[in-house]
Amino acid sequence: MNKVMKPTLELKKVSKTFVQGSQKLEVLQGVDLEINQGEIVALVGPSGSGKSTLLQIAGLLEQPGKGEVLLDGQKCGKLGDGLRTALRRDYLGFVYQYHNLLADFDALENVMLPQLIANVHPRDAREKAQWLLNRLGLSKRLKHRPAELSGGEQQRVAIARALANTPKLLLADEPTGNLDPKTSESVFAELLSLVRETGLSALIATHNMELADRMDRTVRLENGKLVDMRASQFISSETKNFY
Repeated sequence: MNKVMKPTLELKKVSKTFVQGSQKLEVLQGVDLEINQGEIVALVGPSGSGKSTLLQIAGLLEQPGKGEVLLDGQKCGKLGDGLRTALRRDYLGFVYQYHNLLADFDALENVMLPQLIANVHPRDAREKAQWLLNRLGLSKRLKHRPAELSGGEQQRVAIARALANTPKLLLADEPTGNLDPKTSESVFAELLSLVRETGLSALIATHNMELADRMDRTVRLENGKLVDMRASQFISSETKNFY
């Protein structure tokens, strides 16, 4: 009898409201989402639609106002700070629009650090960091600090850092949004290839529909609700341009 695999990520009826003065802004309204093992899902929507908020909630960095977040079937809503931190460290990888590398450390050290925090032996951490950076075309830049790297190289280091602890789920918020089109294409292709090669799941927010079309599925935030574009039979060019 085959074992039924639990989704890597489940969001169940997730809502989030922010208060601005006397007004309430409902950013997320009853969002449901499942991402299965090995599935790469694009998250699209206009600026201010709540994509970053959704990623923050999925990454256990924010609590939903209502609803539940499950990682590999485990309910996370009532976990204490220590357990949430451990889950972020061991289960999740994060890539942001800006690389957020540590300026005083070189590329190799930036990728080793999350492993050392997770009590990986320094020798093993170095080997894993070297493999990831080599895989991303940075074999000759291991000892360069962030200020000595181009924007594309910095983002490649950030991707390597996100994958250093072998997460099950990658959460990426406009990971190539700060790059020029040519560099963005190159970095995204390498990210997609590495994610597929390692078999992890991913939820990637992007404004670029050409990049979204290369993922397994696309979901769109619209008026606080999530619409699965897989169910749509036609997406107009005007819609693509909007996102």
